[in-house]
Amino acid sequence: MSTPSNWPLPPQSIRFIMPHKIIEKLSNNRLSKDLYPLGAGYYKQAVGHRMERLEHDDHLLIYCLDGKGKIRVNQKNIAVNSGDLILLPRGTAHQYASSLNIPWTIYWCHFEGGLADDFIAHLQISEQKPVVHLGLHSSLVSEFDALLEARHSSYHLNAFINAANQLRQILTHIALLQPLVRSQDADSFDLEKIHSLMQARIHEQLDIDTLAASVNLSKYHFIKKYRDITGTTPINHFIHLKIERACHLLDISSRTIAEVAFMVGYEDAYYFSRVFKKVMGISPTQYRKLQVGAWSYKSFKTETI
Repeated sequence: MSTPSNWPLPPQSIRFIMPHKIIEKLSNNRLSKDLYPLGAGYYKQAVGHRMERLEHDDHLLIYCLDGKGKIRVNQKNIAVNSGDLILLPRGTAHQYASSLNIPWTIYWCHFEGGLADDFIAHLQISEQKPVVHLGLHSSLVSEFDALLEARHSSYHLNAFINAANQLRQILTHIALLQPLVRSQDADSFDLEKIHSLMQARIHEQLDIDTLAASVNLSKYHFIKKYRDITGTTPINHFIHLKIERACHLLDISSRTIAEVAFMVGYEDAYYFSRVFKKVMGISPTQYRKLQVGAWSYKSFKTETI
């Protein structure tokens, strides 16, 4: 794997490098050997982030959610902006850096596999111009988040096989999105951009001013237009996304309620429980008991058929 950046990792950013033993297993497993991640991460407002690789021995995908940066490939400097995708195939020497004034927020993934070249060819992104504007897509943000879930797996192989297939989903989804990308009028209301911002900030708090600024509207006009389109308020939708994420974490892990609360941006577990109950009608503890009970009932029926 190409050496990852040693940029000092601040809070709310993620860098996860696959252990060598896991990579070896993924490269030999029939379910993952065609395409698998070597490392992945999420860098939030990455001030001072820069990298230079004269030798690049894997493939690298970068998705810019916010801010600005630049990349130098084939002796050309290319600007990188919010919604841009960078694809750097094996063997492509490169330099890139986050803007000092408006630092980028990015997802990234180094990957390899027997069919990696085929997946790259499917994207039809030129090596001469490796930056394409894809736009912001909340579903793609969710897929990157799901890919990063593997780091919580206690090195269980099944979780990494799932991550490998999540990477497959990301690359094929990008190919699907490319023909749908259209230039938008600067004054248009980009609902997908708003929801992508919410999804990217689901681990923290997000205020109306930030959301309104993302589409160049005043707070009053933003709330009114959002409600006209969706039938609800932006903060209400953001809270529902958080609780939906919390339910997923309660379903797939044994983390404490306080840990789940912190992972969706609530430092006060008691306040989180009140919000959860308001949305779901039951407390997080009751939700978990119901899920365990449902699983036990299903298991019992299966065994007695």
